[in-house]
Amino acid sequence: MSPDPRITRLFTEGPIATPFVTLEGGTFLMGSELRADEGPVHEVTVAPFAVALTPVSNVEFRAFIDATGYEDLPFLEDERFSAPEQPVVGVSWDDANAYCAWLSTLLDRDCRLPTEAEREFAARGGIEGVLFPWGDEPWDDGPYAFGAAGTDRPVPIGSREPNGYGLFHMGDNVHEWCSDWYARAGYAGLPVTNPTGVEDGERRASRGGSWRHRVKVSRIAARSSLAPNRRYNDYGMRVYASV
Repeated sequence: MSPDPRITRLFTEGPIATPFVTLEGGTFLMGSELRADEGPVHEVTVAPFAVALTPVSNVEFRAFIDATGYEDLPFLEDERFSAPEQPVVGVSWDDANAYCAWLSTLLDRDCRLPTEAEREFAARGGIEGVLFPWGDEPWDDGPYAFGAAGTDRPVPIGSREPNGYGLFHMGDNVHEWCSDWYARAGYAGLPVTNPTGVEDGERRASRGGSWRHRVKVSRIAARSSLAPNRRYNDYGMRVYASV
């Protein structure tokens, strides 16, 4: 596929050129019945918000480190994970929030991590009632196939087709942090308008697929989680913003 010029500019100009897509929000069916922590399926309403076209790249996060003196991440010097066009990995939840706070000042807008509801709304790409952005059936071959031979690193940002909202890598490449605490019991009893998850917990929620998993792409409603101070080489982040 041809490179998106907004992504090309991002790698040249860094975080000042972070491209956002503004979504109008709305009501959608969140969750699935395939796992206990993904249910119940229920109507959720989210207000308008903006979401970055891509996960945060090494170019962007390196600019943050250089500007603030923030500590280096553990994988930035590993040749498998350090290419400018790759998504940054080894980002803890705390690191992700520090980056968002810095970017808020740089761009003069309220940058933050998404709620799980916002993340799922964006990942659906405007399509209701399907497991994956393309439908219910996993691909038999190709980069997203169940059991496809994996690589040993994330693919370059923008190297796979975007979803219906034009967002890249919403189900593949790296897990992306959300703002919510993870609840193993799912969504029962939570608000249905702009939900922000349970009040406390031990792990923060994340969404999206992973380059190192046998199944390279996640279902839209699939959840993952990690302790907020942990740094894994398949965990990255994406910036959202209030509008």
